[in-house]
Amino acid sequence: MDRLTDFVIWLPAILVGLTFHEYAHARVADALGDNTPYYQGRLTLNPLSHIDWLGFLLLALVHFGWAKPVQVNPYNFKRVSMKTGMMLVSLAGPLMNILVAIVGLLAIKYLPTFTGGSTLYIADQLLQPLVWINVILASFNLIPIPPLDGYKILAGLLPGRQAGFMYSLEPYGTLILMLLIVTGVMGTVLDPFIRLVMGILKLVVA
Repeated sequence: MDRLTDFVIWLPAILVGLTFHEYAHARVADALGDNTPYYQGRLTLNPLSHIDWLGFLLLALVHFGWAKPVQVNPYNFKRVSMKTGMMLVSLAGPLMNILVAIVGLLAIKYLPTFTGGSTLYIADQLLQPLVWINVILASFNLIPIPPLDGYKILAGLLPGRQAGFMYSLEPYGTLILMLLIVTGVMGTVLDPFIRLVMGILKLVVA
């Protein structure tokens, strides 16, 4: 399979994964009382509202990347503290990717029942990338380095001083992240975690 064919097959999965991930962030922030995502047009499943082109390109080429971050104003939260609210908003994206991956695995499992005993080739070619890209997005975003979701999730779980240290890393996060990607460290660390998550999800739907 050449790279162009590979890209075409993975493209729908990438768009679905990125869109649902960011939509989940926006929806949870809105539910907690912050209407910033609404006014910025992020409460939508239109992929063009969520794509960061650099993150999209990396996801297409090396199978990990990111979308345009949903902007959130924690001072607008009405039901939870700012710290807890940011943790919940951050957690929503990876959890949505896990949910989409589970739906994809269930479709792969039960589709043969509705197709005369064998999975349709085209459907299988679309579902396998859908599962993988969502597992990759969930795993990648759980890494506790800004601007990824994992650092705000971890900050929400840590006591004040340690949480403050995590937030102080935010200006340097993108540089750290790019260095890890360029040097190959990210792939070395991320690959076993992705396979672990995939293994767990396959057990869940077995």
